[in-house]
Amino acid sequence: MGQILRIMAYDRAANERNAIQGLKLVDKPLHWYRLDDGVMGGQSETLHSYDSVLNFSGQINCNGGGFTSIRSAIPGGLPSDTTGVRVTYVGDGKTYKVLFSDGNKSAFGPSRRSPSWQTDLPTKEGIEETATILFESLIPSLQGGPINSDTKLDPPQIQEMGFMLSLKLSSGKPNPVETYGSGIFPFSLKIKHIEPVSAGSDCNAQSSTTS
Repeated sequence: MGQILRIMAYDRAANERNAIQGLKLVDKPLHWYRLDDGVMGGQSETLHSYDSVLNFSGQINCNGGGFTSIRSAIPGGLPSDTTGVRVTYVGDGKTYKVLFSDGNKSAFGPSRRSPSWQTDLPTKEGIEETATILFESLIPSLQGGPINSDTKLDPPQIQEMGFMLSLKLSSGKPNPVETYGSGIFPFSLKIKHIEPVSAGSDCNAQSSTTS
């Protein structure tokens, strides 16, 4: 009964209205809202703020749930020659995910027909890293699991980006306890910069550098 009441009480629309501005992508301000397992009756809590870096933190509760995320619309999508994004961040040793989608709001349930495109984002505790994520390396996912799809990710159709901590990796396999956690536990990811990568840029998919 408690789970049903939490589902009924979860207000995604209010979360979107209360989105916070932080960082830019192709000179477009990003506005981040939280979407966590409360949408399906879970008890995890997402906290986020912006003070020169985007702070994505909170608490995971594996009892009836297991994910938290922040997401931002990308109005108008990305330029057609965009091949990926480069993200600079400081993590806590956990493995997060980076998400892209066409902004379809039916994130859960059979009505969703367009996938979320995902990749894992490993972190080292307290270390600043930069990852270049190429769209061609992303895995399409529906309802929490990878799917086979011939659909290609078209940059102008990318209307949303997000960061997630989940009990599942982008492959659909469990996120190990060592890079996720167990029971009830805190998490923290600081995103310092996001920039587009264009065709011809000198980069490698999923490359990471530490500074």
